[in-house]
Amino acid sequence: MKTTYIRLSLAATLLLGIYSCKKGEATANDYEMSAAADSAAVVVSDSVSSTATMNVKDKQFIKTADVNMEVKDVYEATISIEKSVQELGGFVTHSNLRSNVISEDTYNTSSDDAMLVKKYQTENTMQVRVPTSKLGELLTLINDKKLFLNSRSINAEDVTSGIKYAELEGKRIKKTSENISKLKTNKDKIVLDNDNMSEENQQKLANMDVTDNLKYSTIDIYIKEPKLRIAEIAITNTKNVDNKYKFNFIYDAKNAFVEGFYLIQKIAVGLITIWPVLLIGAAIVFFLRKRKPSKKTEQNISEL
Repeated sequence: MKTTYIRLSLAATLLLGIYSCKKGEATANDYEMSAAADSAAVVVSDSVSSTATMNVKDKQFIKTADVNMEVKDVYEATISIEKSVQELGGFVTHSNLRSNVISEDTYNTSSDDAMLVKKYQTENTMQVRVPTSKLGELLTLINDKKLFLNSRSINAEDVTSGIKYAELEGKRIKKTSENISKLKTNKDKIVLDNDNMSEENQQKLANMDVTDNLKYSTIDIYIKEPKLRIAEIAITNTKNVDNKYKFNFIYDAKNAFVEGFYLIQKIAVGLITIWPVLLIGAAIVFFLRKRKPSKKTEQNISEL
């Protein structure tokens, strides 16, 4: 009975646009399509997810989505998604398209030419933001590009109580400011007023963030190609070029001759630098040679 009641309530909501509430409870009969949604939006809701397009009476949601899928051509899909986002009044906050090289080999095709063969897989990580009322439509357009859907999540965070609390905090801060203004001017009043103003600024910033997130939904998208691609790039046969210039006899012989001449000069300069050592050594040799004949004479006399 309860299921039947819910279904009848939903049908009445879609056809007549009338809400039915009982005892202030937000049950399934509180759901309705956006006021700006037409019949196409209904199709979007059916084909994607009611979470993306739902509205609940007296409730406010921050909606986000995460899509992970495989596509035929990552570059083409990226351009198409970015174009769709712009047409829907949104914008791209992040897009990181890259090719992951799996292998890279070089094949020589002639003495001068070679072919570089790369096997790679292309992927892209994106983050886009669109008006919340267009979230379902964008998800449908993204879904049309898929070859295989790995995962998709759609979240609707209820921030109603947070918004009401922020309103109460704003009133409190305003009241505190009025009370501080009644105090006698001194150092303590200046500190209190400064702290209260800082708190007020932080509250305004938080309210701006919530308002922006309510107006625009964030979608994280990861797309990749299911198979490896092959790139054939014509290059120069570097091995043959290396062999060609690896050794040049005439040039190397000329350099060797010049380097040998410089080596002789360095040796001569080195000998000149150590001339005292050479002089002492020559004197020692001369002295030793001079003494050898006298020793031989003494030996012959002793033998006689």
